[in-house]
Amino acid sequence: MTDLTAIRSVLAEPFMQRALLGGLLTGALGGLLGSFAVLRQLSFFSDALGHSALLGISLGILLGVNPTLVLIPFAVVFALLVNQLVARSGLPADALLNIVYSTSLAFAVVALSLVETYRGGIQQLLFGDILGISWSDLVVIGLLLLIALGYLALSL
Repeated sequence: MTDLTAIRSVLAEPFMQRALLGGLLTGALGGLLGSFAVLRQLSFFSDALGHSALLGISLGILLGVNPTLVLIPFAVVFALLVNQLVARSGLPADALLNIVYSTSLAFAVVALSLVETYRGGIQQLLFGDILGISWSDLVVIGLLLLIALGYLALSL
């Protein structure tokens, strides 16, 4: 089997097609929003948002609903609150983000410890598995990419 046929056979699998598409969409979204965050001097924001999203996931698990349904509104509210805190406080943005990041991560660990039925680890929640991505996940990522593109087009 040549290298090209090996690649074709791997890419013929639906889970690999979803993983590749998910990686491409997420990479485009991350590059787009990452550049915007660096321009606004909020380079630590993506790290803080990613780790504070663990609190949104743990709340979804705690409430017994799909964590994605809680995660996205939680992340949007978190971003808006951090934006207001940066605008109103006298602290540098990175210092404020570090405080909010640590606090939300601590609450997430406490919330996950309250869930008796969850047996996964924090590592699985933080990093996930790109090979397990579903079509509905791809739709959500695509919609978020379109929203981000629309927002950036209107704000530039």
